[in-house]
Amino acid sequence: MHPVFFEWDTPAILSSFLPDKITIYSYGFMIALGTLLAYWHTAYYSKKQYNVKISQTADLVIILIIAAFVGGKALFFLEDPLRYLESPKDIFAGFENGFVFFGSLLFCIPAMLWFFKKHQLPVTGMLDIMALTTCIVHFFGRLGCFFAGCCYGLPTDSALAITFTDPRSHARPLNEALHPSQLYSVFFLGMIILFLGIYRAKKKFDGQIFLLYLMIYSFGRMFLEEFRGDYKRGFLFNGLITHSQLISLLVILAVFCVYIWLYKKSLRKNN
Repeated sequence: MHPVFFEWDTPAILSSFLPDKITIYSYGFMIALGTLLAYWHTAYYSKKQYNVKISQTADLVIILIIAAFVGGKALFFLEDPLRYLESPKDIFAGFENGFVFFGSLLFCIPAMLWFFKKHQLPVTGMLDIMALTTCIVHFFGRLGCFFAGCCYGLPTDSALAITFTDPRSHARPLNEALHPSQLYSVFFLGMIILFLGIYRAKKKFDGQIFLLYLMIYSFGRMFLEEFRGDYKRGFLFNGLITHSQLISLLVILAVFCVYIWLYKKSLRKNN
């Protein structure tokens, strides 16, 4: 689609310390927009429910940005370690793509747990707030993927097909109809946001919203992987499943156990 939103020549007065062209990448722009909206959501609901200070929310967001960056790049490296060991600079070649969501998520969860315990905040209650916060960032991140062309789909003759033509797009092959796998994810995440936003008023125990989010997303991710065409992410067990499908399965199993434990704990507490 449009990997670059804006690009213009640097004014002469600034040319001594800025690149020749100032470029606003669509991927980074959408991530930034999603982060701002997610920050507002976190600040509003954490203040409303637990009287969390704005400064604490700001600190939390900064920590999660760092954790998401490190985790996203770490799993990106593990998808093709030989390539990046031979050329380490490729890992940090740009901020317009090159992140793996599950890597970011798996690094952010312990960072959140550490932060909530350090500041003596209700862990499970705050995690419920962070479920929608994560969805918001992910929603806009997938829109960024669509514009940048990363996380592209398999070739198809479906009426929903999208053709990427910009030579700067990461989609392959160019000029061929592909599944809009990024938009499938956007729609799916939008449905999760809607569902969680409605259900959180009816939750049975603290932590339920976050655990439901993890299980619903992981289940859907296993299905959405079937439309992905970026094979460089790699397959396991002789092509049976992708890395993300395996992680999704492990997340579902682990989270289901925690869900049952917290559910039974809430029943004992209410009896």
